Amino acid sequence: MKLRTFLQLFVLCGLFIFGAGSVTSSYAQDGSVAKAEKTIAKRRKKEAKAAKKEAKKSKKAFWDKQSKAAKKSVKRNAKRQKRAKRQSNGW
Repeated sequence: MKLRTFLQLFVLCGLFIFGAGSVTSSYAQDGSVAKAEKTIAKRRKKEAKAAKKEAKKSKKAFWDKQSKAAKKSVKRNAKRQKRAKRQSNGW
């Protein structure tokens, strides 16, 4: 039991040490703050694009599950609201 606990602790410490080193080294290779910020911005843009794609996919899946009558109703209501907004802005 003690050997197993020791090995688990050893592996856990190893993950923290090597994991932290790899993340830090990728940003501090040349020591430039601008390059690190650029890398972070690229990663955030990539994550945002993936999130947007996933949201689009889930929205499409939601509307595929809806009935034809529900789709028509939503479409008519949107059209009616758009028309009402246009007429109310005319005053």
